[in-house]
Amino acid sequence: MRTLTRVRVWLVVFVVGLVVSGVTAFPLETETRLLVRLIHADWSPAPDHLPGLVDWVDRAHEGIVATNRDYPFMAYGTDWLAFAHLVIAVAFWGPLRDPVRNIWVVHFGMIACVAVVPLALIAGPIRGIPWGWQIVDISFGVFGLVPLIFAERGIRRLAAEAAQPAGVPPPAVAASTSG
Repeated sequence: MRTLTRVRVWLVVFVVGLVVSGVTAFPLETETRLLVRLIHADWSPAPDHLPGLVDWVDRAHEGIVATNRDYPFMAYGTDWLAFAHLVIAVAFWGPLRDPVRNIWVVHFGMIACVAVVPLALIAGPIRGIPWGWQIVDISFGVFGLVPLIFAERGIRRLAAEAAQPAGVPPPAVAASTSG
C-alpha cells in the first residue's frame, strides 16, 4: 500500500473515532439505560464479578436521569462536547487532502490526545470519578494517539520523498518524531 494511502487510512480511523465518540455524547440517558439493562441481565456476570462497575454505571445513569428531569439544560454541555468532537473531525479534512502541508493538524490532535491524561487524572478525582473510569477516559487519548502516530510517521516519509530530487532514493526516515 502506498504511503499516502496508509496515511489517509490512519487519519480516517482517527476521524471515525472522533465522530463516533461525538455522536454518542448526545443520547447519554438512552445509552446508560441500555448499559444498565445489559449489566443487570440474568446472563450478565457483572453484578457478581464487577460490583464496583455495576454500582458506578447505576449511579451515573441515575444522575443523568435526575439531571435531565430536573435540569435538562445541563445536557447542553454534552451537546457542545459532541459538537466539538465533530468539529475537530472536520479539521482533519486538511490532512486528508494534503497531509504534508497540514501536518500541524495531526500534531494538534496528538497534543490533544496526550492532554487527555492529565485532565482525567486531575478532574477525575475532583469530580468523584472512580479510578477505573479515569483509566477508561485515559484510554481514549491513548487509542486516539496510535493512529495519529502512524499517520505522522507516514507524513514525514511523504515530506522526505517530496524533498528528494528525481532519481535519488530518499534516506531512511528516522523512527523518532523529532521536531
